[in-house]
Amino acid sequence: MAERKPEGYLNGRPLHPESLMMSYGYRPEWSEGAAKIPIFQTSTFIFKSAEEGKAFFELAYGLRSRRDGEQMGLIYSRLNNPDLEILEDRLTLWDEAEAAAVFASGMAAITTTLLTFLRPGDVLLHSEPVYGGTDFLFKHVLPQFGVRAVGFRAGTPPEQAELLLRRLGLTERLAMIFIETPANPTNDLVDIAACAALANRLSSVRRILVAVDNTFLGPLWQQPLNHGADLVLYSATKYIGGHSDVIAGVCLGSRELLDQVRVLRTIFGTMAGPHTGWLLLRSLETLKLRMTAQMKTARHVAAFLKTHPKVARVRYLGNLTEDDPQYEIFQRQCSAPGSMISFEVVGGEAEAFRLLNALQLIHLAVSLGGTESLAEHPATMTHADVDPEERIELGITPAMIRLSIGVEHPEDVIADLTQALEAV
Repeated sequence: MAERKPEGYLNGRPLHPESLMMSYGYRPEWSEGAAKIPIFQTSTFIFKSAEEGKAFFELAYGLRSRRDGEQMGLIYSRLNNPDLEILEDRLTLWDEAEAAAVFASGMAAITTTLLTFLRPGDVLLHSEPVYGGTDFLFKHVLPQFGVRAVGFRAGTPPEQAELLLRRLGLTERLAMIFIETPANPTNDLVDIAACAALANRLSSVRRILVAVDNTFLGPLWQQPLNHGADLVLYSATKYIGGHSDVIAGVCLGSRELLDQVRVLRTIFGTMAGPHTGWLLLRSLETLKLRMTAQMKTARHVAAFLKTHPKVARVRYLGNLTEDDPQYEIFQRQCSAPGSMISFEVVGGEAEAFRLLNALQLIHLAVSLGGTESLAEHPATMTHADVDPEERIELGITPAMIRLSIGVEHPEDVIADLTQALEAV
């Protein structure tokens, strides 16, 4: 858990993250008394002296360790920028992380992080399904760099994945366990603590890292680091940005690991720009309000879909019952069911398309976590590049529709789904 700075307290009492989002890491006197952080739209920063510039670069490139109380100064916006630094400080609060790094997209965060820690000959153990872009990276890009990806079904015990690795003779080559939980788009859960325990058991030769893509639940409803994960990844485009007007990604974890990630971010140039950082700072102020409203509306929508005669199945964490093996994981690992719903209509692709084409309030678009409700067809859109046979095995059927619930009134969202279902 990250140690709170003194500014995170009021009369000796720690402030909640939603309160700290308004001021943490920034003082108005730094910027002519501006109440909000300005956009530092600059590519480079002026050094006070040549010695200062030398010291900044020594830290930036890991040429020496930091001295007590020393901070890396501003150099160049590919390395650091005030908007990004303040944003990264605030992002650590929800996940109780020591450090964070912001990227130009979620895939930039995932790719840069994986290439920081994986080497030719390594094995990456990952849950399935994952987002389509991540799936392509694992199965088509990483093998070109000599990294082998081995998948296991989300919802199955990680012990089965261990047996698979042992049967393949790959346990000593395992370098990282990557899980996406809940899984996109099925909402299947993966036990983070069990994966961390597996990583510890197999770390006799070297330390095996556990990375979690937490995009589907966001930083409010799940904190993977508290369950043993080493790294947390987000597409900040989604709930953190929350307004469908910015593309960004985040990686969080210990300072030791994030220092390594930042080095490769600097070399790859995958950092976010200052305007993106400013937009995300704006969005963090309303993160809890938005995500809470979305979650509450999703409960009503899921309850409606569950009883509709033209809906064959609803996948929503709030519908889990005590007899479901995933219920215990949900109770232990998540604090709320979030606002993502996947459901299957009675029929197939044609029926799903009829519903999607009939929507009026809900937008037909990919992405998720924005203020507006969105609907898409995973099999032909976000997961179109996943092997067709694998899609079916993983439960991504032609009849499946994925909903991201926004902040509209629940009665209006349900009314739109009601009239659209008439077209099925």
